[in-house]
Amino acid sequence: MTDRPVNDFDELVGHATAPVEAPARAPQHSPVRVARLAPLDAWWGRVLATPARQRAWRWGGPFLVTLVAAFLRLWHLGHPDSLVFDETYYVKDAWTLHNLGYEASWPGDVDAKFAAGQTDVFLRSAEFIAHPPLGKWIISLGMAVTGPDNPAGWRLSTAVVGIIAVLLVTLITTHLLKSTVLGVLAGFFMAIDGQAIVLSRVSLLDNFVMFFALLAFGAILLDRHRTQRRLDAWVAKRDSQGRDLAWGPALWNRPWLVVAGLMLGAATGVKWNGAFFLAIFAVYTIAVDMAARRRIGVEFWGTGTIFRQGPVSFLLMVPIAAATYIASWTGWFATKGGYYRTWVEDGGDRWKGALAWVPDVVQNFWHYQAGIYAFNVGLSTPHPYQANPLLWLLMQRPTSMYYLGLSAGQDGCASDRCGQAITGIANPLIWYAAVAACLYLCYRLVRYREWHVGAILIGAGAGFLPWLMYLDRTVFQFYTIAFEPYLIMGLAAALGVILGRRTDDIDRRLSGIRVVGIVVILSIVLSVFYYPMWTAIQENWSFISLHYWIPSWK
Repeated sequence: MTDRPVNDFDELVGHATAPVEAPARAPQHSPVRVARLAPLDAWWGRVLATPARQRAWRWGGPFLVTLVAAFLRLWHLGHPDSLVFDETYYVKDAWTLHNLGYEASWPGDVDAKFAAGQTDVFLRSAEFIAHPPLGKWIISLGMAVTGPDNPAGWRLSTAVVGIIAVLLVTLITTHLLKSTVLGVLAGFFMAIDGQAIVLSRVSLLDNFVMFFALLAFGAILLDRHRTQRRLDAWVAKRDSQGRDLAWGPALWNRPWLVVAGLMLGAATGVKWNGAFFLAIFAVYTIAVDMAARRRIGVEFWGTGTIFRQGPVSFLLMVPIAAATYIASWTGWFATKGGYYRTWVEDGGDRWKGALAWVPDVVQNFWHYQAGIYAFNVGLSTPHPYQANPLLWLLMQRPTSMYYLGLSAGQDGCASDRCGQAITGIANPLIWYAAVAACLYLCYRLVRYREWHVGAILIGAGAGFLPWLMYLDRTVFQFYTIAFEPYLIMGLAAALGVILGRRTDDIDRRLSGIRVVGIVVILSIVLSVFYYPMWTAIQENWSFISLHYWIPSWK
């Protein structure tokens, strides 16, 4: 592996049109050395020989992987035509939100009736909910478009978000690694991965957490790029004036940080683990700001860094995120039917003393939030598919979302035993290679201080590490979708190191191309093999059993 980060891969691979030669001014009688190019490099250089082709690749590559993602997520989206796993909560909650503005109760054993089209049998009494309402509001948009009796409509919003997430992974990786090739590679892995496909075809909330956190991550990267340009301009001005401006520039005008705050508030408004991303991304932004100002000569412990810039990053993210979170409860505030909406009025303990002035609606809201917190922290009900966070990276217990067993002659079953399964098994090669790649990136971060590696690891850590505080809570493997994009970015970064540069020794270069090609081809083969297990395509039991490589996957 090369010791240099791959930051200009496209310039060295995709945008070159001729072999690398010695300078044209070499002495007349000295030999001119021409570097041997790998055949693929030479061909790729010819393909992107003009600026128009280069533009077509920069736009067309992301578009193609997004198209692949759309097909894999939208094909036969309405199957199965029954509520799958926790869709029994979120889909029905979404429909009562759409109709009432709050989550209402349903009669017992109503799932079959709901799937059959009886979607107006909900009650008016409020239902206690474990997660904020924003994700369910988004689910309701798809139901409003297609009708609540259409199973594809239940899942449409989740699928659309999953498709856009693939495009985001592609664009963010391209920005981080300065390579459209590696960006497209990351997007392709996200497009064909099993967990990403399953979570885009089942109407749960975790895909929305992933999506909003990913948008925030992209916004933070754009803010970093914009801020660095402004700092560079300030340094040039300082040097030209020949004076020491010790405080550095005040950077309040940072619209991308505002966007990040909005997106992180939205992530928290879907599920509270969005707050993990908010906390870690906010600290990361402050640390990056301090480091950037230190590089331009501002004293590390001076007021120019800690007391001036730190609050800027905080105020442009955290209060905005909090306001966004509260806004996601607009339906609860605007109606009187929500759970605990009139708790004080109905006899609850009104606050006294210095807090007696607080409006009843705020007291009711706080009481509800406290109840949700107590429920989530104390959730330890055993479940056959619960997965300890310590084992998440090993993918020890993927979640079975749906299984329908069939006998010979039943629904076209031509074997003694058939089945239709939706199982959240990630593409094994992509998953385990991505985990290994991120472990390798930890080494590169320590060894080379590569900022793009640090950013990727911050994203992965924000989605994973806080869960280690809740080892006794009932949690599931599919929660890892929230940080899977960063694992895949890490895989692309590591493959970029393996791939090397077109100017490398040709034998080393060819070996890198072969390794990356083998990873891509095997990933495609495994996705084709596992796709029936991700989409409930009916297969015989012998074929289904081949997919359970580890006993705990069953």
